[in-house]
Amino acid sequence: MLQVVFRALGPLEIGVAGRPVPLQGARQRTIMSMLLLSPNRAVSVDALADAVWQGRPPATCRNQIAICVSALRKTFKTEAGVDRLIVTSHPGYLLDAAEHRIDTVEFEALVARAREAARAGRAEQACARYQEALALWRGPALEGVTAERVEAEAARLTELRLTAYEEHAGIRLELGQHRELVGELTTFFRDHPLREQATAHLMLAQYRSGRRAEALETYREWHGLLAEELGIAPGPRLRELHEAVLNDAPGLGAPGESVTLAPVTAALSQLPPDAAAFTGRRTELDQLDRLLVKLGGTALPVASISGSGGVGKTALAVHWAHQVGERFPDGRLFADLRGYDEQEDPHRPGAVLDRFLRALGVPGRQIPSEQHERTALFRSLLDGRRVLIVLDNARSFQQIGPLLPGSGRCCVLITSRDGLGGALAGDYAFVPLHLGPLGRDEAVELLARVAGSERLAADPEGTARLAELCDCLPLALRIAGGRLAAKPHWPVRSLVTRLEDGQRRLDELSPGGRGVRAGFGLSYRDLPATAARMFRLLGLLDLPEFAAWTGAALLDTSPTDAEDLIEQLVDARLLEPLGADAGPVRYRFQNLLRLFARERARAEDSEEERRAAVYRAYGAWLGLAGEAHRRLHGGEHGDVHGPARVHPLPADSVEDLLADPLTWFESERAAIAGLVDQAVQEGEPELACDLMTAGVTLFHDGEGQEDWHLCG
Repeated sequence: MLQVVFRALGPLEIGVAGRPVPLQGARQRTIMSMLLLSPNRAVSVDALADAVWQGRPPATCRNQIAICVSALRKTFKTEAGVDRLIVTSHPGYLLDAAEHRIDTVEFEALVARAREAARAGRAEQACARYQEALALWRGPALEGVTAERVEAEAARLTELRLTAYEEHAGIRLELGQHRELVGELTTFFRDHPLREQATAHLMLAQYRSGRRAEALETYREWHGLLAEELGIAPGPRLRELHEAVLNDAPGLGAPGESVTLAPVTAALSQLPPDAAAFTGRRTELDQLDRLLVKLGGTALPVASISGSGGVGKTALAVHWAHQVGERFPDGRLFADLRGYDEQEDPHRPGAVLDRFLRALGVPGRQIPSEQHERTALFRSLLDGRRVLIVLDNARSFQQIGPLLPGSGRCCVLITSRDGLGGALAGDYAFVPLHLGPLGRDEAVELLARVAGSERLAADPEGTARLAELCDCLPLALRIAGGRLAAKPHWPVRSLVTRLEDGQRRLDELSPGGRGVRAGFGLSYRDLPATAARMFRLLGLLDLPEFAAWTGAALLDTSPTDAEDLIEQLVDARLLEPLGADAGPVRYRFQNLLRLFARERARAEDSEEERRAAVYRAYGAWLGLAGEAHRRLHGGEHGDVHGPARVHPLPADSVEDLLADPLTWFESERAAIAGLVDQAVQEGEPELACDLMTAGVTLFHDGEGQEDWHLCG
């Protein structure tokens, strides 16, 4: 077996014993690139298909991926005698690179060794390792492979390269190589004009080379670029260097020393802008204020804001952070952890720590390569300081644990779709906060702030209906208000009419493929397959609320298994539990989520599957109603003359549900009425009559008069 050499730091090249290994076509190059970027880790077939077909894979994509992988295996067998280079590993394939060379892996290893040498004071050794690492680059990473997923990873590698170059330049300045660096850094500055560290290195190299006027001109040029491109001024660290050059500070001229950029904490604030239309949430803001009471204690104050997509978690966190910012004079750090991002993987704690440490003034070459060492340095820097840390879109405790400081003088605010209380409670001064939709008055107020209060005040009924159609969900309300603001000639009723059409409501609230549908889709995407099917089938029923046995009938599974699946939907914030004083827990959909579930059902389940599931649900209600009637009045239930057959539930479940038949019926009265209406609307009058009869024959007053008059 020969060693295979993979080169991704430039156009994709594969070689064996000095000979190139040919790849056939763009598809093989894309798949090979995806595997190469995650060596020794499984890459799912879905991810490969998404990369190859740019997010629009055909129905036969899995077979085509398998054929392509088979061809690659044959190529490596022929060229290198390798049998197990590409290995099948659930949920896809992995590149087993143990015996082979990959330039991306070698690059990152060399950079880590260079940083380790720099921290140990071995500048010449660090310089040599950086030089080796940068020499591996032959051009833009994976140049010519146009898949979005590959381009995103290539961008990450490019950022690593630029950072490594800046660190290398800093070491060379320490070694007195400023004259050699001026030309290099000038070219680098032209190619990457917004990089602060490289600008600082160039200014220092120019100053030490006797080009003080050029160093000042570099600063002026960079100042102008920042203002033009980003609308911001240079940061404190570069301003200090500029001031030092102006004043010919003695330390700048020492040929063996690099500039030390002082840590910036007093003015440090990474918070995004506060939302101008932020509305309501008074109760939640008061709960967050409890964190301030816990400051200075032995336990770190931590709050977790959880809730469904679009409910306003980030807006609440940022708004509160701005309100209390003065309580944290040593800085406000912010990181979007991308826990539920559609385009990229969740951000790793080590990468976030790198950004935080740089923001706190730690030079890049002094940042440890190991994550646990970065955490230790981060906690040491924050010890005794008052810093607020906002961690947005967290996926798990594993993602946030290394980012938590050890000082009770700091405070951490986390947003997540999943509740993280199980991992945080007990070890921290923890404030859990579950965010739901706005109240009706708050929803109307938010619409007014976005679209204009005078306009909405002219039609209060239409405005209230608009808020209802948006489920009082802040994201939907902002989009609806934005639509009205962009259409000043529309009365409120125009948008209400559009949203009342259930077939297009999600379209109206999902402009540009984003908005409400995309937010729901991120939660749905991560569901296990069976839980996703439960979500879709539940959405087929027009029910104000329901119990877990309804899901059991739809999915044709046991009530216990159904409840487990439904609770997964609750954890994903796709269903809301109502609780119960007695009897089974009941659940409900937000209307927009029901529309989304129904949309996914139509896209992923056949009409036959959908129809069978709904009939099982109808049959379960008929069966329970008949048994309730028998227990109350004896005899058999009335005729079932429609197309639905009784769907029996397990005997022990029936016994639990019908311990008090009338209580059961009262809990299901609204559900049966909703199903009757749905059956009529779907052209099933006989089925509707069966359900009406079930209710009528079961529930009557003491004199035998029917309480319902449903069938005529």
